[in-house]
This record gives sequence, structure tokens and C-alpha cells, in this order.
Amino acid sequence: MKKLLKFVLLPFIILWFVGLAYFNFYINHYKIDKITKTDAIIALTGGSNRIKEAALLLNNDFSPILFISGVEKGISFHEILNVQKINISSGRKVIIERTSTNTVENAINTNEWIKNKNIKTIRLVTSNYHMPRSYLEFKSQNPGLTIIENPVYSSNVSHKWWKNWGTFTLLASEYSKFLIVYLKIILIELGKNIGIIS
Repeated sequence: MKKLLKFVLLPFIILWFVGLAYFNFYINHYKIDKITKTDAIIALTGGSNRIKEAALLLNNDFSPILFISGVEKGISFHEILNVQKINISSGRKVIIERTSTNTVENAINTNEWIKNKNIKTIRLVTSNYHMPRSYLEFKSQNPGLTIIENPVYSSNVSHKWWKNWGTFTLLASEYSKFLIVYLKIILIELGKNIGIIS
């Protein structure tokens, strides 16, 4: 058992922590494109300031339409605006999607709308720690889609993740989910290449 821990589990744990450290560095060093306009802005609910950032981008003409995915049933758009103190200029087009309850569903349901509207480029708005996984999910649904990543930062998420238990658990969970999605995509592509998956 000790040999198993030493030669298998311990290296795995070390690699996982090294990966987590790099993940934290990566999500805090995005070079955000604040110039390119897209066919649509896609905002994913679930984190602070995501909708506010998306509304600001819409008001500043980065896209003619805002699609918000994962709005909880029973909550009106006006309630969201009032609670988060958001103003959207008159004449701006906003679409609310209420079916999605997780990131996979965000990507699937949003992609249906994207294909129906023949959209080729989107600006994806979500929390910085959520962006890597969201990007993978959206790309796996629509490889030809051009995605401008627009991460949103929260003061509640500490840069010193190793000193803050709340931030550590959040990033550890998100990093682990990212790895699962990444491996899933690799296995699907491998299956397609060898003919197991059509």
C-alpha cells in the first residue's frame, strides 16, 4: 500500500497541484479583446457581474444581440436588471434562455439558437475561472464557431488561492471539472479517429 501511495498516488497528487497552480495563473492573465465585434454576446448565469458585463458590452455596440443562458425560472429579466442595477439602452435586443441548468446544457441549448440564427462569431461572457471549461464545451458543440473570450473577475475570488479556503475549493472543483471535459473531448476525438464513434 505504501509503494502504491509513493509511486502512483503521490505523483498524481503533485501533478494535480502543479496543474491547479498553472490553471490559477492562466485564468488571471487573460488578454481581453475589447475591440472585436461579434454576431452575438453569450452570457452564462451563475457568477457575479456576468450579466452586468454583458449588458455593458451590448450598450457599447460590441454586438447587436445579447443571449443570456441559464436564467432561473420565475425570475424576470426586469428583476435581474433591478437587483444588479443594470441599465440596457432602449432598442437593444436581449434573449433569455431558461432551460439550461449547467455548463453542458448552456453549450447545447445556446448552440441550437446559434445554428438557427446562422451566427458565426460570439463573445462569451462568464467568470474567469469558468471560462476554460465553458470554452471547451462551446467548441465541442460547434468547432467552426469563433469565440471571443470575455472573462469576468470577482473580488470574492482571491488570487492567493492557497491561503483562502473558499477560493481553493472553488478553483479545485472547477479545475477538476475542466480536466474531465478535456479528457472527454480527447476520448471522443480518439474514438472518431479509430472509427468507434461516428
